Amino acid sequence: MANTKSAIKKIRRISKQTAVNKARKSKYKNALKKMTLLIDNKKKLEALKFLPKLNSELMKISKTGIIKKQNASRNVSRITKKIALI
Repeated sequence: MANTKSAIKKIRRISKQTAVNKARKSKYKNALKKMTLLIDNKKKLEALKFLPKLNSELMKISKTGIIKKQNASRNVSRITKKIALI
């Protein structure tokens, strides 16, 4: 257990940040699930409307460091290709 004042503060800060990161990651995963659902149901117009929002969400999450930028770009690229194939 932490035995200095600064270490105790650090633990408190980390636990708060962990909660924030979990919420952000959950939001990002839900957006991906929604998009895959639209693609699976072959709803091309709705998927195209949702694509900019998903892209924005992925870039925000990569900017905060929860996922890497390349990971976000790869996801957007693959989803765009899947939408084109519908």
